[in-house]
Amino acid sequence: MQDLKNTPIGIFDSGIGGLTVAKAVIDALPTEDIIYFGDTARVPYGIKSEETVRTYALQITNFLLKQGVKMILIACNTVSASAKEQIIKAAGDVPVLDVITAGTNNAVSLPNHKNIGVIGTLATVNSLAYVEAIHTFDPTINVEQKACPLLVPLAEEGWIDNEVAKQTLHFYLDDFDDSGIQSLILGCTHYPLFKEVIPKILKNSDIEIIDSAESIAESAKAKLAELDLLNTSGGNFQCFVSDRPQRFHEVAERFLGRRPNGVEVVVLD
Repeated sequence: MQDLKNTPIGIFDSGIGGLTVAKAVIDALPTEDIIYFGDTARVPYGIKSEETVRTYALQITNFLLKQGVKMILIACNTVSASAKEQIIKAAGDVPVLDVITAGTNNAVSLPNHKNIGVIGTLATVNSLAYVEAIHTFDPTINVEQKACPLLVPLAEEGWIDNEVAKQTLHFYLDDFDDSGIQSLILGCTHYPLFKEVIPKILKNSDIEIIDSAESIAESAKAKLAELDLLNTSGGNFQCFVSDRPQRFHEVAERFLGRRPNGVEVVVLD
């Protein structure tokens, strides 16, 4: 019988952004094997219907299950908002974690935090997924949201702390200056790249930054420990995409902090 401890963790996103989750998992669990799938042929998911997103997400879930993963991490806010329940059902006994739940759990666990900010893509903000998740824990918490769509292309170009990036961040984040928020959830997997810059932009430097990539990595570590599935002898990292492996390879280093060894193209069905 196969030892599940030595089987990989599956992580997926609509494209490249989920590599911040992969990096956080590698940092938290350096001896785990990881399979990452980026659906680069069909990105972005945010402009597609929920039904289409669910179809894509289930195709990727089936691919990861065929690879024998012991856990699936949904490293995509759009999928987390639209398809989490369907993925959990399809995965059966394989535990499924998602960035929205992880980031929310981290935010609501902070004592006396009654005003929470959320930044994300237009699709994530319009879905109200973070608002609903936070209010499931405590309906009295005030949630202030802001869509920051230009941060995604800036992150992929590596424009993190130059003048264009800083002015863009000011444009988006200045709205929070007088909002009274005590924490700010980075509700897009591209946004952790700006984690060092954002506190310098915010008027209130005491605002707690919630990195949902780090949050889901810690949740994964705790869940694997609970299930006695921690691997102590792995560390392999595999990347799969549905298109444009060269572009993925070029940009991946910004998100991972290192170049991936190789990127394989697979056709989903």
